[in-house]
Amino acid sequence: MNTGSHPDVTRVLPLNRRSFLTILGLGAASSAALAACSSEPPSGSGGPSGGGGDVTSALPNHIPIDYVTPDFPSVNGSTAGYATIPTDLVQVFDAPPGSGSEFTAMTPLWGAIPPTEGNQYFDAVNAAIGSTITFQISDGNTYGDKLAAVLASERDVPDWVSIPTWNIPPRFDQAVEALFEDLTPYLAGDAVEKYPNLANIPTDVWKFCVFDGQLKALPFPGEIITDAIFYRDDILEAEGITTQPTNGQELLDLAKELTGADRWGANDLWNSSVIIHGVVPKWRINDDGTLTHRVETDEYRAALEWNAALFAQGSVHPDAVADNSGDAKTRFESGLVLISNDGVGGWHEALSRQLASNPTYSQRPFTPFAAEGGTPVLWKGNPANIFSFIKKNEDKARIEELLAVADFLASPFGTTEYQLINFGLEDVHFTFDQNGLPVATELAATEVQPTYIFLTDPPVVNTKVQYPGFVEAFCTWMADAAGYVQDPAFFGMQITEPTQYASLAQPFEDLEKDISRGRKSMADLDTAIETWRTSGGEELRAFYTDILDAQ
Repeated sequence: MNTGSHPDVTRVLPLNRRSFLTILGLGAASSAALAACSSEPPSGSGGPSGGGGDVTSALPNHIPIDYVTPDFPSVNGSTAGYATIPTDLVQVFDAPPGSGSEFTAMTPLWGAIPPTEGNQYFDAVNAAIGSTITFQISDGNTYGDKLAAVLASERDVPDWVSIPTWNIPPRFDQAVEALFEDLTPYLAGDAVEKYPNLANIPTDVWKFCVFDGQLKALPFPGEIITDAIFYRDDILEAEGITTQPTNGQELLDLAKELTGADRWGANDLWNSSVIIHGVVPKWRINDDGTLTHRVETDEYRAALEWNAALFAQGSVHPDAVADNSGDAKTRFESGLVLISNDGVGGWHEALSRQLASNPTYSQRPFTPFAAEGGTPVLWKGNPANIFSFIKKNEDKARIEELLAVADFLASPFGTTEYQLINFGLEDVHFTFDQNGLPVATELAATEVQPTYIFLTDPPVVNTKVQYPGFVEAFCTWMADAAGYVQDPAFFGMQITEPTQYASLAQPFEDLEKDISRGRKSMADLDTAIETWRTSGGEELRAFYTDILDAQ
């Protein structure tokens, strides 16, 4: 999984899953962010065995709406930003959209599970939506096991089920078809105009909600760019280093220059090497229509050679050499290491940890560059990694009521609905500080936990104005980077790989570490590729070729 910044101001909700957390970036009180996770769903996720189905005909029309005009508008799908918090919020709904029905909803939580009875937050939101949602909340760390058991039972499936991509169980495509409502007739094309806040969600996000040609899910939107190469600009500026690298060799030279006197230039920069070399996430479609797997590409080989050179020149901290990735953030934020990769949500999280004790602390992402110079290639990350599904029901009025509630939950930043969903009741769950930012009360820690947001959420925006200059720096960097973004092969297609291919990638994950650290050579890569081909890789290529030919 990979991570990014989430659209809140200081969404003070304690979460704790690193794989989920630099994508969410849920504010100062959150304990992690979906930063270091892979941006593509695991094999075996989504869709029918074989083809991903037709996507286009099931997609809702995109009708953007800004209740509050952003100071930094979205460019090419980049994250919009607000430099100030509006004092006057827009109330979108004159009356609750629900019809008074009762529903159950299953969601994960990486934190203390709140009480469902006597919870003023749940009572307030349920009153505002006009329906009663009773949550069945499970520990996020074991959610996959719980989810698999619930889906297997079929009879005990709640009305509304949140499913992170990393928790998708085997044969999920069969469960989607058997258990969950086809939302295509309700939302595809101009039908979505009945739900303007859902229509505000970008098309790329909806693509990941299509299974076998049917719109089956509602999304939790994220960033289109999830990772960056960060450097300590405060320390480099103090030492008179202001020139950024424009190619891979210059980055190696900079890391070497910064190494010395109990300080190292970098953590393990394997992910950074993948970025600057433009390594495809999984497959590349060649001009002749054939497919090349990422491990077979020249870019993958060059990325391995580059990272091995970084290690060989002694620029990597010894703990990173020992593969102690858990302390990478600490090394970087303490100044022991000056270059590190992270999810984009890790940027504001570092500021929240460091600015109080070190007011001059600053980190920035490098402007995108290609390893060989020229125009960089950035591959678009999955703009949705969490979905929710509505259980099949012959009573279409109940489906429409849930979609009306979803439209309420998708109310974007700048609305009273957004404020209620994310922060609860003023003077009960939060108060405003001198910057107009919501600050959680003690009661919020007990009652206001991430629940409704996992059913559906508005497009991500950056509103973290508590860090001076951060919103502008983040949004201008991402707007520039978004100009280099390309769709990877099979983007937006939910594809289930046959289970016999599930372990094909593991040897390469180990090999990447070994070659980088000089324990194995590029000759071992050639051997591994040949083993991959004869152990199922060619069959997997044929599997994807059939899908490609069917489109």
